[in-house]
Amino acid sequence: MELNSIGKNIRKYRLARNLRQEDLAELAGLSTNYVGAVERGEKLPALETFIEIVNTLGVSADMVLSEVVEAGYKVRATQLSEQLEKLSDSDRRKVCAVVEALIKCST
Repeated sequence: MELNSIGKNIRKYRLARNLRQEDLAELAGLSTNYVGAVERGEKLPALETFIEIVNTLGVSADMVLSEVVEAGYKVRATQLSEQLEKLSDSDRRKVCAVVEALIKCST
C-alpha cells in the first residue's frame, strides 16, 4: 500500500493553496518538522491530526486518500471528468482517444 502518497497529496494541496509548511503547521496547530515528516511519508498522521490537516487545506479526505483506498479511483475519475469539462471539444476528443488507446494496450 502506497501510504507515502498521503503525504504527497497533502503537499500537493498545500502548494495549491500557496502555503509553506510553516503556514500549514501554524494553521493546523502542528510543528513544521511534523508536517515535513508527513509530507515525506516518514509519519502517518493520527485520525484527528489528519482531519485537522484536510480541514485546514479545505480539501476532502477522499482527495488525499485517493491512491490508497479502492474507492479512490472513483474520486480520481470524477476529478478527471471535471478537468475534461474545461477543455474544448477538440481537445476533449484528443484526450479520450489517448485514453482509449492506452486501455486497448493494457488489455
